[in-house]
Amino acid sequence: MSSIDRSKEKIIKVTIDGKEIETTYGKTILEVARENSIYIPTMCYLTKVEPIASCRMCVVEVEGVDGMILSCQEKAVDGAVITTNTSALEAERQNIMKLYDVNHPLECGVCDKSGECDLQNKTLEYNVSEQNFTAKDMYRPVQHWGFIDYDPSLCIMCEKCVRVCNEIVGSEQLQISVGGYKSQIINTKPEDDCISCGECMAVCPVGALTSRDFKYSANAWELTKTPSACAFCSAGCELTYESKFESIDNPEEKIYRVTNAYEFSTLCGAGRFGFDFENKDAYKDRVAFNKAVEAFREADSIVFSSFITNEEALMLKNIASKVGAKLVCPDSYGFSRFLKAYKEASGKSLWGATQKSLSKSDAIVVLGTRVKDDAPMVKNHIAMAAKREKAKVVYMHPIEDSAIQNIVTKFAKYEPGSEEAIVAMLLELFTREAELPEEIKNFIDELDIGYLSAESSISEEELDSIKAEFWKKKRFTLVVGEDIYNHARVENIAKIVAAIEKFTNFELLVIPPASNSLGVSLICDLEKEVEGKSVGYNAEADFTLSALGDGNLDIPALNQQEGTITTIDKRVVPLNVALPYDGYILNDIAKELGVGRKYTIDLTKELPASSGFKQKDFDSLEIKFSPLGDDLRGYELDCIKSDSSFDLDEVEELESFDGVVVYCVNSTHARNPFTQKARLTKSEAYLVGSSQFAAAAKVADGYIVEFEIDGKKVTRVFRIDTSLKGTFALNPTFDMGLSAFAISSYRFNKILIKKIGSGNE
Repeated sequence: MSSIDRSKEKIIKVTIDGKEIETTYGKTILEVARENSIYIPTMCYLTKVEPIASCRMCVVEVEGVDGMILSCQEKAVDGAVITTNTSALEAERQNIMKLYDVNHPLECGVCDKSGECDLQNKTLEYNVSEQNFTAKDMYRPVQHWGFIDYDPSLCIMCEKCVRVCNEIVGSEQLQISVGGYKSQIINTKPEDDCISCGECMAVCPVGALTSRDFKYSANAWELTKTPSACAFCSAGCELTYESKFESIDNPEEKIYRVTNAYEFSTLCGAGRFGFDFENKDAYKDRVAFNKAVEAFREADSIVFSSFITNEEALMLKNIASKVGAKLVCPDSYGFSRFLKAYKEASGKSLWGATQKSLSKSDAIVVLGTRVKDDAPMVKNHIAMAAKREKAKVVYMHPIEDSAIQNIVTKFAKYEPGSEEAIVAMLLELFTREAELPEEIKNFIDELDIGYLSAESSISEEELDSIKAEFWKKKRFTLVVGEDIYNHARVENIAKIVAAIEKFTNFELLVIPPASNSLGVSLICDLEKEVEGKSVGYNAEADFTLSALGDGNLDIPALNQQEGTITTIDKRVVPLNVALPYDGYILNDIAKELGVGRKYTIDLTKELPASSGFKQKDFDSLEIKFSPLGDDLRGYELDCIKSDSSFDLDEVEELESFDGVVVYCVNSTHARNPFTQKARLTKSEAYLVGSSQFAAAAKVADGYIVEFEIDGKKVTRVFRIDTSLKGTFALNPTFDMGLSAFAISSYRFNKILIKKIGSGNE
């Protein structure tokens, strides 16, 4: 899919409040006004969803048009003369606010929204000083939805919460119960206790939707706001930590909540509610520090996880070079192999698609990821495409996911281990009419499609039906994920994926497997095996430095650091210090070893230009969005071009995955050991399997079982999930501490289940 040719956009001129403006056709009057810093009030409008048009606050007058029109819906046309503020418009908006205030006292009582309430602000803005309307009070009890409370008596029915739940999150959980004054928002799946991402709460302009945890704990104006980015997955979503000292008697600073620029950005439940993962008890233990310095000096291997900043990754590289150690990062090693092979084949260092372009696609294939859990923001952008673009979404995976069946048009189940065969068949399927170089034609000609389809369980008829689904579609995206990176044939898969991107209509979106896997892979040359004496940085080793507070030396967590991470959208975005840290940091050790800097963030401008980083000072990096929601945080990596070579190997014979199979995956909220440390997102870890799995493994619901993955013994309580099919079980790793980051095998594992208890013992 080619990028949009801006030269073909129609340029128009409009006049707003006497100001002549040049813009592009297709934008609404409200969008043009916002781009040019012209204020038009709104109550129901959200940039990231389609216009709701329920409040009428955005009315304007257009010369030659009778009556007032809604600027959020009406497209700007060439030559239009628009007025945003007249006495008639002022009166209209004041009357709207009077109606909104029927449900709210003009002198606010105790309310968590006070100080940041849009209704409160606009009531004052439009001089509503008395109640002209009354309505009979009704009993409307507060409802509990997961982490969120809903108070119908305060709801103004702006519909923002319903729109984000349906249009952005795609869960379709919230709806409007229409009944005039009795109307309210309903949760259609109360048995699910809401998805608890907090999006509905974030966009609520009044105190109708609030955090049960935050309620009555602090006032908005008391909190110190620290803009940063979420580090729980590669999306790197914008967020703001809001903190304060608990009391005079207890002067400890604490994060009370996380907020986001909800007009433009979104957070999942982990990002919004898993905020208190700081390493709070650290102190400067000089004895432990000296041991750490000596351990680095003697290290043969430095082992680390990708839950670190770009600057820390570069510092570890510098230390490794100084002491002659190898760098080992188990959670990103497979991804780094994928990235290297992809670059060799494609001739470029980075894939083409972004989450935003994904949301505008109308034909999507998702392969090798349980996307709702692995990358909730990618799932959200797929939901946007499904809702707005009527996208056909083909979800290819060995395990169906009932939680996203409303946005998926076709589940294509393949056998575990078949990813190489699947991408080869997709290449053949979508290049049948294409002009191809000789090496690609030869590769395709040698494919035994009959064998591959039989062994992978994706029939030729099913492949043809996928192609038929995409008939007349124009914007194609292929999404690939974590199942591929630790596959034995990852390099060949990467090359075939690069060929799909180059020779078909598909743009490629690659989901990095961990928080900063892309940054780590671009900065460090990684090796697979640990040898000799080892030092671990947020990873287990002979000497371990841990932000969980359970190692030989404490280090700061990512909400206690300045630095940058690199996101799925290929942006380098800044993190800021939300909470103080009293212990030693990696730069202190680097200084002792002769490779430190005055400050860690001095390394921001030293990140390697050869990998696409720009030599920018940390303090010059922005944390903001454009008026229309474009992400301007940090900067976008340069895509480094090089020679390309599609030297594709023959597809190997497919491995059989008979018997019981465990799939390693964490849930949306419980993402890793740091969400497990957080108070609200701490979860129970179960082995969750199908009824078929239970029968094959000879276990029952509630049994305590033991099995082994990557040489590590895992003990779990087994639970049956009737929505799962096949002899599969889902195994989380978030409760395994730093050892969770060391699992680097293919995600599907044939295992032997040992029953060690009934669960009632």
